[in-house]
Amino acid sequence: MTERKINEDLIKVPKQIPRTSGILSRKVGTAMLRILGWRISGEFPHYSKFVAAVAPHTSNWDFFVAISVKLSLGIEIKFLGKHSIFVGPIGWLLKKMGGIPVERNHAHGMVAQISDVFSHCDALILGIAPEGTRKKTPKWKTGFLHIAKSANVPVVPMALDYRKKEFVIMPALYIQGDIEQELQRFCKLFDKEMAKYPQQVSGD
Repeated sequence: MTERKINEDLIKVPKQIPRTSGILSRKVGTAMLRILGWRISGEFPHYSKFVAAVAPHTSNWDFFVAISVKLSLGIEIKFLGKHSIFVGPIGWLLKKMGGIPVERNHAHGMVAQISDVFSHCDALILGIAPEGTRKKTPKWKTGFLHIAKSANVPVVPMALDYRKKEFVIMPALYIQGDIEQELQRFCKLFDKEMAKYPQQVSGD
């Protein structure tokens, strides 16, 4: 059985989803999931562009689980980074890993920059942790919703459920209404008990 077959047994990845070609990285990701004892559930949408919003985020372990899922399925996911760190060899490596440099003080703002990136790509998955930090804060950030609305792409909620050791891919949502109301709708999708440290989940 090939590594691709093993990964597709975990979850079906639609042809529209941007993929990587590294067989070794898929083997590493599959092995990491087995070692960690996690599995993947749900379905990816049949879209070539969307914001992947992963929550709740309360532990450094969240990164290892998420990267294991990414590697195992061979999915190409981009992330945002401050433009000033994208210099020299480190900048080259960050871009190779999927980093997109953004200027926080840009005249048209970060949302406009990322919307422009989406418009110039045939396929793009942008991974974001909506809470923005592992620490408990009064509310989740709304940047990911503004980006999705401006770029006219859906948000695909993805949950890290430590109770079941399950990475859950939920149905895609288009952001059309008031951002604060959309944020409330989005937050209700996540049970705080899913988190590794429920007491650190941001929001009320």
